[in-house]
Amino acid sequence: MTSGKKARQQRRTPAPPPVRSTGARRASPKVLLIAALVLLLAGGAAAAAVAITRGSSSSSSTSKSTSTLPDSAAVLALFRGIPQHGNVLGSPKAKVRMVEYIDLQCPVCRAFETEEMPTIIPRYVGTGKVQVIARPIAFIGPDSVRGRLAALAAAKQNHFFDFAQLMYANQGTENTGWLSDEIIRAAYASIPGLDAQAAESARGSSAVSTEAQTFDNQANADRVSGTPTVLVGKVGGPLTDVAPGGTPTLVGLEAALKQALRQ
Repeated sequence: MTSGKKARQQRRTPAPPPVRSTGARRASPKVLLIAALVLLLAGGAAAAAVAITRGSSSSSSTSKSTSTLPDSAAVLALFRGIPQHGNVLGSPKAKVRMVEYIDLQCPVCRAFETEEMPTIIPRYVGTGKVQVIARPIAFIGPDSVRGRLAALAAAKQNHFFDFAQLMYANQGTENTGWLSDEIIRAAYASIPGLDAQAAESARGSSAVSTEAQTFDNQANADRVSGTPTVLVGKVGGPLTDVAPGGTPTLVGLEAALKQALRQ
């Protein structure tokens, strides 16, 4: 498991937070780009380069084919039957809300989302007790920016959490270009019911850009200094950081949720 340090960001005003991460890193190269040169012989024959992402494949200049990401069925099963609305997961009647600030290429976020949340979601969210509100921010690098916009585009079709979990399950090393257009297309193709073409169009929309800026403003207002930052409280009440200056743990998060549910 990743060490307890958070991925840190040096905040500035105005938002968004700057590109910086000083927390522990975990190289999880499930998604590796492999360069393959394929010689195409036809008539006078010319060479064409085909970039292949593990779990997805690009096309020639005249055709395009996108495969689903590996193990996507198991990843998506975590959210099956739980309502999603935009960046919100869980019942609108939940008594407690949990706000999480995350970066899709943050390795500490990956550890939290893949090791702690699979316990929290069925125990508290799937049972209707807790509602999760995700606020993605982007401070590590270009992959963070690209991933956030793609996730918010998926959120327009109520598939934010499906997309984000697929990114964490297939996360590569920070700032290596792993979170590419190809893996985004593969993630879209892996989510049943998601209109990939509409999501691609939404990535560059003003609505998605405005929403991203809103999360940056909220992160500054909440004095977020690193990811993941998790805030918990009763719906309509104040929120409390469950691990100020540190990384949320399963024990600490469950204690905060139980306390809020008792109030």
